[in-house]
Amino acid sequence: MEGDPIVPAPPPWKLRGAVYMVSFWSEAGNLPDYAYSPLEGSSLNAHSDSGRHLGGLSQIQIIRYSESPVGPYDELIICPGFFAYEVEENGRRETEKNARITRIYVSQKQTCWNGRKNWSIPKHLARFEWNNALDGSTQVKVYPHDATSDPFEMQPSEKPFLQTAFRPLRWAPAFPLSLSWLKYIGIDSSLVQPPLPEGHGSQNELPGTDRWCKIAPLQSTRRALLGWADLTQRDEEGNLITSARQENFWPGLGRWHLAIKLEDANVEFGEGVHWDPPTTKL
Repeated sequence: MEGDPIVPAPPPWKLRGAVYMVSFWSEAGNLPDYAYSPLEGSSLNAHSDSGRHLGGLSQIQIIRYSESPVGPYDELIICPGFFAYEVEENGRRETEKNARITRIYVSQKQTCWNGRKNWSIPKHLARFEWNNALDGSTQVKVYPHDATSDPFEMQPSEKPFLQTAFRPLRWAPAFPLSLSWLKYIGIDSSLVQPPLPEGHGSQNELPGTDRWCKIAPLQSTRRALLGWADLTQRDEEGNLITSARQENFWPGLGRWHLAIKLEDANVEFGEGVHWDPPTTKL
């Protein structure tokens, strides 16, 4: 509830829910301005000191968690590929690369506060509007709190940030899937998140952090389904209705994109590895 105090929920977290996943390839340096929330976009979190965008395998995920240490919630994740960043090793700076979540929305304050505090994941609040259509598709619109001029992010915006629908392929059988399998094709699915600025959220849900964090989330299911994601950001009259102001939400994407739904998925967020920003100049 909105008036309840925020309760720290340290890792590890084990969660269950339905994961809708769209994977695509992004070009290095080709990040739209809405890749970051306004708070992080105006801070060092989006500055070149926090890393250089390399692009590559990217994802949009929408998740309906039925179980978590902080109760049920919905989530939208924008992970636009890999970033090169510097770490301090034996008094010298070394360059490494990992994927990064740059923008993420959740439907309640407990996971917002804890996600920022535990792993430097830049969560903000949003209202999620779901609809199960007669054609079998699942539709969702996401109305963020940070897309208004209110620095306290008290209310969701009247305009959605994203709308999409997932329609399963009826002829395609379900199959088991685990993101841990990416390591067998040479892809490191670990996230590395830079420190976060503190916000002025009306529910005290926007703490800042001062350390980097590396986390290796796990997602798996016995029942994954192939489907199509409808990424059009237009309404039935043909008007662009989302604040992203992109035809199909992300530059270079077409309206229809192959997607995967992980039914009754197991998700795990373990202990992160934390370190201070580098201080050496070499």
